[in-house]
Amino acid sequence: MFVIGYFLKAIAIVLDYALTFYLWIVIAKVVLSWVNPDPYNPIVKAINSLTDPVFYQIRKRLPVNFGMIDFSPVIIFLLIIFIQNFVVSTLFRLAANFV
Repeated sequence: MFVIGYFLKAIAIVLDYALTFYLWIVIAKVVLSWVNPDPYNPIVKAINSLTDPVFYQIRKRLPVNFGMIDFSPVIIFLLIIFIQNFVVSTLFRLAANFV
């Protein structure tokens, strides 16, 4: 049974790192929205391709534009923090029970 515990712990760690990495990608997208970057830059294209589908889903489901301010990054921050605190913590707790 300890193998299941280690497996769940590994999933929790990878998920936590992936969510933290995506949080930084969203922060980079927010910073890029304040300046006028070259849209053909490969880094800008990568950041846009990683964030635009998620932003689109949030904007489609919730009216998060108030004037010229877009609150979809805030919603994504809150979702990432919720997933890190609920799902990742739950996986760590389950892993501790199996070990």
